[in-house]
Parts: sequence; C-alpha cells; structure tokens
Amino acid sequence: MTTTADTAIPDLRELADASASLEHAPASAAVAWAWERFGTDMVLAASFQDCVLIDVALQVAYDIEVVFLDTQYHFAETLWYVEEIRKRYDLNLKVMRPEIPPDNRWQDDPDSCCNLRKVQPLERALEGKAAWMTGLRRDEASTRANAPIISYDIARGIVKVNPLATWSEQDVEGYIHDRALPVHPLAYRGFKSLGCWPCSRPVGDGEHERAGRWAGSDKIECGLHG
Repeated sequence: MTTTADTAIPDLRELADASASLEHAPASAAVAWAWERFGTDMVLAASFQDCVLIDVALQVAYDIEVVFLDTQYHFAETLWYVEEIRKRYDLNLKVMRPEIPPDNRWQDDPDSCCNLRKVQPLERALEGKAAWMTGLRRDEASTRANAPIISYDIARGIVKVNPLATWSEQDVEGYIHDRALPVHPLAYRGFKSLGCWPCSRPVGDGEHERAGRWAGSDKIECGLHG
C-alpha cells in the first residue's frame, strides 16, 4: 500500500484485513503495523487523561509526533500532567491551540466550542499526514462500540488507528498498575473521563466513566471521533 500523505484513498480492503488480523493482537502490534506503513506521516493525538497509549506507542515508535489539543479550558492539573509526561518520555510534542481567544461559547453552544477548540486545531495538526492514532476504546460510548482498530477516516481523508479499541476500563487500569505509570491527579478525585473544566465532572459509584462529560445534556462526543 502506498503510504505517502498524497495518496487519495488507500486500499480499503487492506485496511479492513489489517484491522481484522489485529483484533486479538497486543495493542503494540497495531502501533507496529501503522508505524511500518506510515512512519513520520502519522501522529498520535493524546488527551493526556492518562499516558497509556503514549507508553504503548513509544515502545515501538520512539519518536512519533504526539499532538495535544490545548483548548484553553483544560484543568491546571492536566497542563501539569502534560509537562510531566513530556519530560518523562522526552516527547516529540506538538501543542495545538485554537485560533480564537477564550470566550463563553461553552455555556450556550458547546458543539461550536468543541469545533473551534478541538476539531479545527486537530485538522490543522493532521495537514499533510497520512494517518493518526488515537486512544479511542469501544466501551467508552455507544458511538464508539463498533470502532475498528484500523479504518479510513472519510471526513478527514486519512487513516485512523485505534490500538486500544478492544480494551476495557479495567485493562487500562491494569496496564497503568503493571507499568507503574504516572496517574493524572484528578483521577484520584473521581474524574474518569477528562476534557475541559466546564464540561467534566467526577463520576459516582456505578456510573459509566464518561457520565461526567457534558453532564445534563445529550451530548456525548466532541466531534473528534464523529
């Protein structure tokens, strides 16, 4: 398969076959497949809720570019955590920011807020790239339940790689424990899914991990994953 960013549409059958073959393989195998195909034409988009995907990826792709979307509304603890992880792994880190100043759009138009502060900065980060890697998992939301490990992101015209797609919340916690990874400070305060401070809250016992995102509304996605 041609792997340059100039390719209009890759071989979709090859992507489907690769995804199927990786269904029961370690997450590192998906990273290895993508790194072999795309190399520096691929970026890893990290929310820094944790550093699991970064830890997995850097065992295979030690200099992969990691993108962080600084929405201007992150918790102070998240910005601290980004810097700690950057130093720990000597990350090839690229921080993308919105092209607008802080405002109150999140109060009455969260979809527009997410578009301007997450979606558009990501699109700028992906310009000229052939693939992007995410930490998306199927068990996070109904909208992600059928997410393949490898697919073609039609909206962006780029290959999308989800090495952790088959993982559960317990798998993530187990990996963090086994690898003694740094934990985001807010995880100790009940935050299981972290985004911007106006739109994230701790979850209670028995609540789904994403119950704290846009609580009280029917919004469940920011637009990065559909």
